[in-house]
Amino acid sequence: MVKQEDIKEILDWLEAQYPDAECALHHENVFQLLVAVALSAQTTDKSVNQVTPALFAKYPDPASLAAADVSDVEECLKRIGMYRTKAKNIIGMAKVLTAEYDGEVPEDYEALVALPGVGRKTANVVLSVGFGQQRIAVDTHVFRVANRIGLVHEKDVLKTELALMDRIPQERWSRTHHSLIFHGRQCCDARKPDCGHCPVSEFCEYINKSEQGAEI
Repeated sequence: MVKQEDIKEILDWLEAQYPDAECALHHENVFQLLVAVALSAQTTDKSVNQVTPALFAKYPDPASLAAADVSDVEECLKRIGMYRTKAKNIIGMAKVLTAEYDGEVPEDYEALVALPGVGRKTANVVLSVGFGQQRIAVDTHVFRVANRIGLVHEKDVLKTELALMDRIPQERWSRTHHSLIFHGRQCCDARKPDCGHCPVSEFCEYINKSEQGAEI
């Protein structure tokens, strides 16, 4: 595992490499962010950004989405994966927001994960991006890169999140989340990582194991 004293340097390098790393989902308010993140499960952000303009134009707030016909919402989402389930979930989410929170997105983790279609990752992204809380949301990129570099050694998403929270200073949690995502997208690809252009290659366990001829 990467030494604790090297973590600051790794994070500094990643932040310098990706100074504009931020949430890639297009949104104008916390409600739109919540919906977009929920829709992004097992779907690329690019695909979500292609369907949300029409969705938000038709249903700009929780009240309008709560009153929507599910078939109409499905029509807006049919280009993304699991669109039927997601349509049902975001309508259910909007109904709860309208009935229980006066149409506002709650700034509370437990309240968020109780909403239809909202899991741990979605709640953490909303709290981080929407409300400015320090959070580490672990998606496939964060999970892969953090474990590949050697920031942590964990076998599942939850344990990776908790381990990163333990090893990374809290004031850097949200920024690290975005840096790891950008690194995963632009350099540390799942199948063909571009190790020759990696800013943290000198620390990376994946590269060290490759050079030693070890099984990865």
